[in-house]
Amino acid sequence: MNPKLLLPSIILLTLFSCTKKEVDVRSSEAGLSDLKVYEGLDVSLFASEPMLSNPTNMDIDSKGRLWICEGYNYRNQLNPKNPVKAEGDRIMILEDTDGDGKADKSNVFYQGEDVNSALGISVLGNKVIVSCSPNVFVFTDDNGDDVPDKKEILFQGIKGLQHDHAVHAFIFGHDGRLYFNMGNAGEVLLDAKGDTVVDIHGNKVVTNGKPFRDGLALRCDLDGSNVEVLGHNFRNNYELVVDPYGTIWQSDNDDDGNKGVRINYVMEFGNFGFKDEMTGASWGKRRTNLEKEIPLRHWHLNDPGVVPNLLQTGSGSPTGMVLYEGTMLPEIFQGQMIHSEPGHNVVRSYPVEDDGAGYQASIVNILEGQTDKWFRPADVTVAPDGSIFTADWYDPGVGGHQVGDLDRGRVYRVSNAKGKYSTTPPDVTSVDGAVNALLNPNPATRYLGWSALASFGYEAEGALKKLWTSANPRQRAQALWLLIRLKEKGDGYLQEALVDADPNIKMAGLRAARMLKKDLLPIAKALVNDPSPQVRREVAIAIRGKKNAADLWAQLAIQHDGKDRWYLEALGIGADGNWDLFFVAWQKQAENVWNTPGGRDIVWRSRTKASLPLLAELIKSSNESDMLRYYRAFDFQNDPSKQKILAQIVEQSEGSKVLFALKHIDGAKMKMTPSIKSSLDKVLDQQKGTVEFVELVTSFKLQNRANDLLALGIQYPDSVAGKEAIKTLLDWDKMDMVSGVLYSNNMAQSQAIIKTLRPTMNLPKTISMMEKFALDSTRDMELRKLAIKTFGGPRQSEDRLLELAKEKKIPSDLHIAAAGVFQSSWRASLREEAAKYVTLPPTKEGNPLPAISVMASKEGNVGQGATLFNVLCSNCHQVNKQGVNFGPDLSEIGTKLSKEAMYKSILFPDQGISFGFEGWRLKLKDGSEAFGRIVSETADKVDVLYIGNTQSVNTSDIVSRIKVESSLMPSNLQSSMSEVDLVNLVEYLMSLKTAVQ
Repeated sequence: MNPKLLLPSIILLTLFSCTKKEVDVRSSEAGLSDLKVYEGLDVSLFASEPMLSNPTNMDIDSKGRLWICEGYNYRNQLNPKNPVKAEGDRIMILEDTDGDGKADKSNVFYQGEDVNSALGISVLGNKVIVSCSPNVFVFTDDNGDDVPDKKEILFQGIKGLQHDHAVHAFIFGHDGRLYFNMGNAGEVLLDAKGDTVVDIHGNKVVTNGKPFRDGLALRCDLDGSNVEVLGHNFRNNYELVVDPYGTIWQSDNDDDGNKGVRINYVMEFGNFGFKDEMTGASWGKRRTNLEKEIPLRHWHLNDPGVVPNLLQTGSGSPTGMVLYEGTMLPEIFQGQMIHSEPGHNVVRSYPVEDDGAGYQASIVNILEGQTDKWFRPADVTVAPDGSIFTADWYDPGVGGHQVGDLDRGRVYRVSNAKGKYSTTPPDVTSVDGAVNALLNPNPATRYLGWSALASFGYEAEGALKKLWTSANPRQRAQALWLLIRLKEKGDGYLQEALVDADPNIKMAGLRAARMLKKDLLPIAKALVNDPSPQVRREVAIAIRGKKNAADLWAQLAIQHDGKDRWYLEALGIGADGNWDLFFVAWQKQAENVWNTPGGRDIVWRSRTKASLPLLAELIKSSNESDMLRYYRAFDFQNDPSKQKILAQIVEQSEGSKVLFALKHIDGAKMKMTPSIKSSLDKVLDQQKGTVEFVELVTSFKLQNRANDLLALGIQYPDSVAGKEAIKTLLDWDKMDMVSGVLYSNNMAQSQAIIKTLRPTMNLPKTISMMEKFALDSTRDMELRKLAIKTFGGPRQSEDRLLELAKEKKIPSDLHIAAAGVFQSSWRASLREEAAKYVTLPPTKEGNPLPAISVMASKEGNVGQGATLFNVLCSNCHQVNKQGVNFGPDLSEIGTKLSKEAMYKSILFPDQGISFGFEGWRLKLKDGSEAFGRIVSETADKVDVLYIGNTQSVNTSDIVSRIKVESSLMPSNLQSSMSEVDLVNLVEYLMSLKTAVQ
């Protein structure tokens, strides 16, 4: 029997499961049965299509009703094939009127284009706050008929229209203020009048780096006044939550694909490191003391002035979050964050524990999709009975780039047992009723209780004092925020909190004192030596901006042991704006014992001229790793004296210490002395061919080294050094040098230049150069295809390639290369538009294929696809150890690629060549060639594999080697198939998943 005809067990299992019942695989019943819930809990379906679709965010009111923002019209421009609901998106109210745990009544509270793709909703009494960039609306229902009587603007001008990186939901804090955040697309906050908001510290709420960058965490009073920026430099921070003590938490998303998703404890006024604090450079830009792992590098965690992450959760696409204050769920979830993670099809919690001046956390799943990866929990919230509800966007993709399903959407309820869902609206007309509402786990109910108790004033004191003296610290904190508002007695309760035995209550007291604008110096003085590092952390934050607190800060700094980054960053926040005063005060107290682990940390974190000589001293006496840390600290110092100090290090040191001193000198500002020039020339000779060479030549503007840069780019086109070398030449307008090599008769050098130019294809001059070359019919066709490939990625170059396609300037023999660029773009609108002008490769009948999105929507036959794979693909690929081991093993390819990506890899193999599977062309002394994949290389021999045949070549016989920029996989594989064949093949490949053995 031919072993190639033996189908793996996965195929047989799939074939046997292909029954008529699969037509209902996307039903809400199937979705419910696929969910796995935490032990002891039950999950039930509360609502589903056609009652609602595409729920983006939700809240639950005090009556137990769900308020849902729908996103039917989400990102129509990026998804042009999706129909548009002309009347706009809806804000729905869903209700279970008969208590059977399922919604049986729905009402449209509001519908309009102004709430298309709203990403946040908060129900506060008769007011509903809806976050929908560029606006934050407040709808008011004066008569309780579930129809808004007023629509007012709370904030406006927020960038990021139809962008999930813009403004998110508002929440009501236990302190009576509103908390909210917006991602890095938000950029600016304007008030209802259209004026730029200025926060209570005098800073414009604009993310231009002066002082804030990218995503922001904020709070304000209920009317939108007294805005305060609580933290900045996030990427896409998505919903804040606040515990009763005033501690703030949130999630933040990485640049997709870098496994850097994180959970933050939002240390107030902190910088959270998405961009370089000083320059705004992205995390991928080279810098001294670069973190070894990308997930850490992503947040600049080695930089002084970056608050550490509570938890890094890897990949994902985090969305809505709530803090669970109920008791229905198991104890492990009580008082903890509960979070929606649609990227991993899961709702989970992050139990938090104290860790020095900060915290640490772990992950515990509550609800997860097992096999149906369309489960996309977009939000989670708490009902008045303590159960939790999660909104399921239900879609094949996450986010707005490729919305694949507009008709479905579900809401699930998680509780401690199957049964009815019933709630009793709170009675807040009495103090006792208001207290019960205050302690309810549902935020909307809590708001009603808080508001009523605040209005009762002294009438509520007795009941609140009973809470204040109870054994439950979270309830004590809730009472505190109301007791401190009592005009004559509030200060007494505040003083009690500040001497309480519980550190969390002390911290709540400190935060309350700040909110009430009390004199903080006496409070700080009393707590400066508190045994709790978390309390001392809050003291450091409390004295921020107070010039007369230098001695207090020094006392806090003396207590730093060099092991607690949370504490160190709190010290940095406290000293912000007063570093000169505070650092000198610390030096006086530290005297001659500053050179300790804690003292070295203070020097590294500081932002003052006084620390520069100490940094230099530490560098001279440090080892390699510590040296890099201290050199990086120079980048955060603005005093001009650092140039002179770095020059002294150059003159007084040797080896790598000289190299890094030169790298941190501003070449444009440094007067070139003979000793500096001599050291620079020596280092350049030592570093020739490295990225350090490029950095120094660029920094010191050594244009006499232009030829060296050009040679570096030609020799190492795939390296960072080669690409940066050519970029510097472009910055110096040395276009003639680059173009001269591009148009030379040396194919290898031309290829190298094209590859080095790819990172600069956002520049008009580079786009123009590549366009001219690609359309030059006298040039080599493979090089022209490579030039077309460089248009992929940057919006500017992709848009220009589309213009060329519309103008019919792209020759037919470059259509497949251009189609590969377009079909690999993340912009669905560009893919759809380009398909009108550049056809996909033809089938065996000669018919052009439809758009990839069309084929991806079709379901094929796994068995027929398997047969086709054995005929066409197994001579290069293996599945479950059957086939030929030449191309990548495909046994788990269905886990790694989406359907769209699978089609792209088959139709345009040149667009994404797997690492280690690149082709090489080796020219030998006898005039022959060796071609294939290099599978082994020693000093004496190179082994080249090509489809089962290995050729061994002596290294001494190799004249040249060129990396082939086209894939070893045939680029016309589809020409041997019909469209149906291709759909079947992809269906089979998608069935090859890790989960099935």
